Amino acid sequence: MLDETLVVWGGEFGRTPVSEAGDGRDHNPYGYTMCLAGGGVKGGLAYGATDEFGFRAVENRVSIHDLHATILHLLGMNHERLTYRYAGRDFRLTDVYGEVVKDIIA
Repeated sequence: MLDETLVVWGGEFGRTPVSEAGDGRDHNPYGYTMCLAGGGVKGGLAYGATDEFGFRAVENRVSIHDLHATILHLLGMNHERLTYRYAGRDFRLTDVYGEVVKDIIA
């Protein structure tokens, strides 16, 4: 069943390695974890890395647009074909950005 099912686990942001206010760690949009499993994703792969402090992605950075393009690709859709024009501007689920991260595809 996992061969045909894409599991996506993550959040809208990461957490900083420290807290500025002392009441818990702060939101961090610069380095966070998303997990993908099954559905055409290579198993057992860790893709990318943060700096030694765990604050900022520094290796194999994946933008949210790239993540969305990759998920749509794994679901059998070409994110670029989902483009529609409105008020003189192109729109799509990945905005006008996004590249499929081919290194994680089985």
